Amino acid sequence: MKLNCDLGESFGSWTMGLDTEVMPHIDQANIAAGFHAGDPLVIRRTLLLAKEHGVTVGAHPAYPDLVGFGRRSMNCSREEIIAMIHYQVAALDGMAACANLQLRYVKPHGALYNDMMAKADVRMAILEALAEYHRPLALMLQATPEVDEHRHEADNAGVEVWFEAFADRCYDDDGKLLARNKPGAVHDRKKMLAQVQQLCIHGSVSSASGHTLAVAADTLCVHGDNLEAVQAIQDIRALVGQG
Repeated sequence: MKLNCDLGESFGSWTMGLDTEVMPHIDQANIAAGFHAGDPLVIRRTLLLAKEHGVTVGAHPAYPDLVGFGRRSMNCSREEIIAMIHYQVAALDGMAACANLQLRYVKPHGALYNDMMAKADVRMAILEALAEYHRPLALMLQATPEVDEHRHEADNAGVEVWFEAFADRCYDDDGKLLARNKPGAVHDRKKMLAQVQQLCIHGSVSSASGHTLAVAADTLCVHGDNLEAVQAIQDIRALVGQG
């Protein structure tokens, strides 16, 4: 599996994450596009950092919710979702080209990601946005028990999909992520490494109640919000290998 991480989420004088420390240990950088975090200077610096370390770059679009860090759902129409995806992706795509990089994929952020996984109309709007884009881009979404259905939807839209698992998030019995407001939703380091090892060896995770869930993932989402998390990414890199 590849390792992907949400980066470029600082804004102005406010710093989020340890991008410089994280970048050497990952394969794919999901770069904020300005709607939930990130600004032109942060985007440029993150792209150049990815280029320095040979990391594949993707756009990390969100609902227009800078104050809420993109974690609040919005009741947007199909046309609004298509337009906001095009707007954010085009900005990342153009800035990547200026750095002699090629944007390869799109991974929605926060509430937009959650809505994509839970609501067919949102997911179809995002697929339509990528199908209409002027060149092919892959869509990154969660590997769930509906993976075959989601792949079929993407195939019909002519969009490549990359399925991801999560290193530090607990899974519910239905294969979705346990809501952040529930106890144990985010694993500590010991549980996180155990989950990664289970994914690597058995292609499965253990749910909150102990059920074994098959997870077929192309990439693994990690987070580098603090030094302990960065050290954990190094441990995960050792378990997963070099991508």
